Amino acid sequence: MLARIAQELFWLGRNLARAEHTARLLEGVFQADLQGRPEGQISATTLSWESLMHIMGGRRDREVSDGRDAVLDALTHDPDNPASVVACVMRAREGASAVRDVISAEMWEAINTTHLRLRGGEFVPRDKTGHYDIYQHVRERSALFWGLTARTMLRDEASAFLLAGGRIEAGDMVLRMLRVALPDVPDGNQADGQALALLQAVGGFQAYRRAVPAPAHAKPVARFLLFERNYPDSVAASVDAVNASLRTADSRPRASEPILRLSRLSADLEFRRSAETDADMRVTCHEVQRELGLVDGDIAQRYFGGARAA
Repeated sequence: MLARIAQELFWLGRNLARAEHTARLLEGVFQADLQGRPEGQISATTLSWESLMHIMGGRRDREVSDGRDAVLDALTHDPDNPASVVACVMRAREGASAVRDVISAEMWEAINTTHLRLRGGEFVPRDKTGHYDIYQHVRERSALFWGLTARTMLRDEASAFLLAGGRIEAGDMVLRMLRVALPDVPDGNQADGQALALLQAVGGFQAYRRAVPAPAHAKPVARFLLFERNYPDSVAASVDAVNASLRTADSRPRASEPILRLSRLSADLEFRRSAETDADMRVTCHEVQRELGLVDGDIAQRYFGGARAA
């Protein structure tokens, strides 16, 4: 496969996953706003409109200080903000257009229709709940795309790069949420509705209730989203999925630096899960996210000829 095609597929997966997780994140903060917390209760997480721009890496003071409406516009509709839902879908559509002969027609239609509906003004918010329809639409269309990928695309190196991009972005987005949302104190065990909002932001509320007997406090929620391999959007599961995808695409996996780094990271996550130490989860998230950044650079160097997306 040409390096250019592999790179387009990889970033198609990343951009679509970023759009979906941004929509989930914004929806989760809506839930936190609705739930609130009793007066005087210590917050176990800090999911808020002020924290969203930090999660997405855009610390523009004007947008943060202007509050809810400015953050919503910046992260939903602004085509000039690379972290916005509309901008991510637009880039995914451009990438899909470049590889139309590789992906299936149904996959292209799913992305193109989503892009046209978002840019066509169909979801222009008219009240305080108007943005919710956009997020629900993006979540559903993203699920449709990945379902079509599983059912209509040949399981070869092309689909491997597409899936690797989607899963590495999913892991990175979960880490971004955790790094900002976790409490400042290590012992954040207070019952807090925002911990539930964090689970809802990644779609893991029902899975958490089935897998973890503990209430949704900050620490068990963080451990679940970091280490629970049976939950497909956990960081550990995402790392394993990227590793498996690259092994499918690489003819010499034992000599592949990104595969070796992912294997070490997977083992490190398993060790941290088994150790059950009281280490600061935010430090763990920072270290794991740094490793994923190095994996991203290794992937670009080995498979894309050193070229990296803007």
